[in-house]
Amino acid sequence: MSIPLFEAHGLSFRYPGRPAVALPGLRVAAGDILGLAGPNGTGKSTLLRILAFLYPPAEGELRFDGRSVTSEAQRARLRRQVTLLPQEPRLLSRSVWHNVTYGLRVRGDKQNIDERAAEALDMVGLEPSRFLSRSWRQLSGGEAQRVALAARLVLRPRALILDEPTASLDAASAERIRQAALAARQERGTTLIIASHDLRWLDTVSDHVLHMGDYPE
Repeated sequence: MSIPLFEAHGLSFRYPGRPAVALPGLRVAAGDILGLAGPNGTGKSTLLRILAFLYPPAEGELRFDGRSVTSEAQRARLRRQVTLLPQEPRLLSRSVWHNVTYGLRVRGDKQNIDERAAEALDMVGLEPSRFLSRSWRQLSGGEAQRVALAARLVLRPRALILDEPTASLDAASAERIRQAALAARQERGTTLIIASHDLRWLDTVSDHVLHMGDYPE
C-alpha cells in the first residue's frame, strides 16, 4: 500500500469551552479529492486549518507524506507545499496581476511569472488579456473568488485545501471552480480537500466525501 499524503490518528482540537474536532482517523492519498460535509459546528473549517498546518492539533498524530508533523518549524516548511483558500479570502487593493502573483513574489519565485499568472487565470476561466490589469474593485463576487483561487493555483502546491469555495456563487462560477479543481488534479497531480455545504456540487468534484458528525456544545 502506498504512503498517503495525509494521515491522521486520534486527531482533536478544542476551542475554549468546547471541542471542535475529534477525528479517529484519516487517510488521503496523493492525487485524491476528498470532500468534507456536515452542518455548521462540526469542525470542518478547523480540520482544514489543521491539515493546512496553520493550527497544531491538541492531541493525536498528523503525518504528511509519511512523516509525523510535530513542530512549528515543520508546519512552517510544509505551508510552502500546502495552501488554503479560506471561505472569505481577501484580495490586495491592487490589480489582478498583483493578487495572483503575490505568493510567488513573496517567495522570490519570479521565473516565468507572467506566463504562470496567465495559466492560473485560464484554469479558473478568466481571460488573462482582460483580467490581469483589472483592478480588484472591478471584479464581481464570483470573479474575486476565482482570482483568489488562481492566486493559490499559481503556487502549484502539492495539496490545495478549499473552505466553502462556492459559497454565494452563481452556478456558472461554481462550475468554473469545479473545473479548476479537477484540472489541478489531472494536470499537476494536486491533492484537494474541499469543505462545502453544497452536497450536490461536492459529489461532482470529490472522489470520496467524509461526513463529519455533530459535536456537543
